[in-house]
Amino acid sequence: MRGRRKPGPAGQRPDCRIENDYQVNVDTVATMPPTPSQNRGARRREQTRAKLLDAARALFARQGVDNTRINEITDEADVGFGSFYNHFDSKEAIVEAVLADTVAAQGAAVDAITSELDDPAEVIAAAHRYFVGLARTDDEWAWLLVRMDVSHNVVFGALRPFARRDLRRGIRAGRLQVPNERTALDAAGGALLAVMRSVLDGEAPKDADVYHAEGILRLFGLTGADAAEVARRPLPASADRQAA
Repeated sequence: MRGRRKPGPAGQRPDCRIENDYQVNVDTVATMPPTPSQNRGARRREQTRAKLLDAARALFARQGVDNTRINEITDEADVGFGSFYNHFDSKEAIVEAVLADTVAAQGAAVDAITSELDDPAEVIAAAHRYFVGLARTDDEWAWLLVRMDVSHNVVFGALRPFARRDLRRGIRAGRLQVPNERTALDAAGGALLAVMRSVLDGEAPKDADVYHAEGILRLFGLTGADAAEVARRPLPASADRQAA
C-alpha cells in the first residue's frame, strides 16, 4: 500500500514527506537532538582534528612547511594516515588552518592589549613590542611565524590587515605619515621578522623590542625624539600577561 499525503490547511502544503506507509515531519526530524553515539563521534572527530593541527603547528615550527610531509603530521599526532583526509584535502589546507588559527589568536591578543591606548603611534609600538617579546617567551610560536613566512608570506599576507588598519588610523589622526603605504608595511613586516629571528638566535639585545618599535615609528613618520619616547612607554599590564 502506498502512503498518501494527508491534506493540510487550505492553500498550504504540509511540510512532510512520505516514506513507505509512514508520514515523517521534516521539521521534527531536523530539530531532533543528536544521539549519544553521534555526540561521541563528533567529539572524536574534533579531537582528531585538534591533534592534527597541534602536530602540524609543532612540525612547521621545528622544520618549516616545505620540509614537512603529511605522514609526519599523522605520526606526530598519533593518528592513522587516512584520518588526515577526513579533515583536510591537502597539506595546503592544513597550512591554511594552522595559519588562520595562529593569526586569529595573536590578532585578538594584540587587540586586547592595545584596546585601552588612545595614541595610534603607541598602539603600533605596543603591537611590535608584543611580537618581539613573544620570540623570547614562546619560541615555538615565533619559529612557526618565521618559518611559515619563508614560503607562505605570513607577515605580507595574513597579518597585513591588522598592520594596515593601525597605520591608517594613525594617518587619519595626523599622527603618522608615509610616502607609500604598501612599501611602509612591507618594510615594517620584514623588520619584525628579522628582529624576531635575531631574538630566537640569541643575538638580539635585551631591549630589542624597544629599539625595533622606535625604528618602526620613525619609518611611519615620527621624529626621532617622539619615536623614542613612545617606544619606551610602559606596555599595558595585559601585554605582560599575554606574553608570559
